[in-house]
Amino acid sequence: MSGEVAVRATGLGKEYRLGEHTGYRLLSEALTQRVRRLGRGRPPRERLWALRDVSFDVPRGETFGVVGHNGAGKSTLLKVLARVTAPTEGAVELRGRVGALLEVGTGFHPELTGRENVFLNGAILGMTRTEVQRKFDEIVDFAEVRRFVDTPVKRYSSGMYLRLAFAIAAHLEPEILIVDEVLAVGDLAFQEKCLGRMEQAAGEGRTVLFVSHNLAAVRKLCPRSMLLSHGRKFAEGPTDAVLDAYVRTVRADAATGLRDRPDRQGNGRFRFTSLRLESAGRPVDVPVSGRDLDVVLGYESRDGTRVRHATFAVSAYTALGALVLHCQSDVAGAAFAELPPAGEVRCRLPRLPLPAGRYTLNVFGTAAADVADWVQRACELTVAEGDFFGSGRVPPQGHQTVLVDQSWNLHEVDALPRPAAAGS
Repeated sequence: MSGEVAVRATGLGKEYRLGEHTGYRLLSEALTQRVRRLGRGRPPRERLWALRDVSFDVPRGETFGVVGHNGAGKSTLLKVLARVTAPTEGAVELRGRVGALLEVGTGFHPELTGRENVFLNGAILGMTRTEVQRKFDEIVDFAEVRRFVDTPVKRYSSGMYLRLAFAIAAHLEPEILIVDEVLAVGDLAFQEKCLGRMEQAAGEGRTVLFVSHNLAAVRKLCPRSMLLSHGRKFAEGPTDAVLDAYVRTVRADAATGLRDRPDRQGNGRFRFTSLRLESAGRPVDVPVSGRDLDVVLGYESRDGTRVRHATFAVSAYTALGALVLHCQSDVAGAAFAELPPAGEVRCRLPRLPLPAGRYTLNVFGTAAADVADWVQRACELTVAEGDFFGSGRVPPQGHQTVLVDQSWNLHEVDALPRPAAAGS
């Protein structure tokens, strides 16, 4: 390993055996399983390669992005790099102390206070108590939890968990900082603080591996990136080129029919089978800003029975992964107490508020509060310019995320008296 390389992965692979029980079992469960095996033999386990033949180098001091759709293997890769799990094949070389933020609150003990968890995490990173004490005030101030620092973290909100976890990982001076989706939680101000801190860490010569669906943040932070797809490296190089490749894969996925999409999540109580767009009662390929748009979702139940207590949602994202529109049936007051085994649900968007551009739609459905089906990039949506405001003018490109109906008025007021000059 050269002195300039901080992280080197060679032929990494991680295999899981689906259905394998790895936790504790009762004695009765173990005996029952042994008897069943004697009767019919050991059932074969389905194997899943979450990673396969992934190789890359990250130079010291570089912020390196990792992008890809859900299930692409990003989080598995970071867990292998952080030594949370061992690779099935291949090797990882790391030069320097590693600080990892893989999930909100990872490594926290819920019964310990925020103060105690700071010192615990510092010890896990191999730091002395003196080193942690020197950074303690800076960590607490960054996390904005000083008022609650002596409260057990089990009473923290998810936002407080995130702030403290990121502050610890970023401030205890690891040579290699691994961050997985830290921007998925937290308000805008905290997200900006996180980005600033990662930029500062890179400027101090530390190496940052950054996974995020926020492609704009990846583009801002990372000069180089890697795209994972179905557990394999799909592309690596300058971030702009990698993100262009990612957008192309998103469009290819969106072109696949909903019924045949394998990359879906949920228990399958019902599944989406089709998605079409309609305007003025007719199918439309390219809707127009300011005109009513219907998103029509076809579905089928798994076993041909009626579906109870269902909810539906449709979300629109930009090509860079920014959420711009979210429509949810129960929030809008639509109640689906019982659905037929197969049918269509229609979400109407009055005066489509999206400016001209390209978007992708995610679709989501629940039954009895459990996720039934969730398909990301279910459809690509191209919106054409329209007279949203009825003014005869088209909104300027790139100046808005969504279009909002508005009105402007002028009211004349009496001039206010000017203050007397000093000394008069």
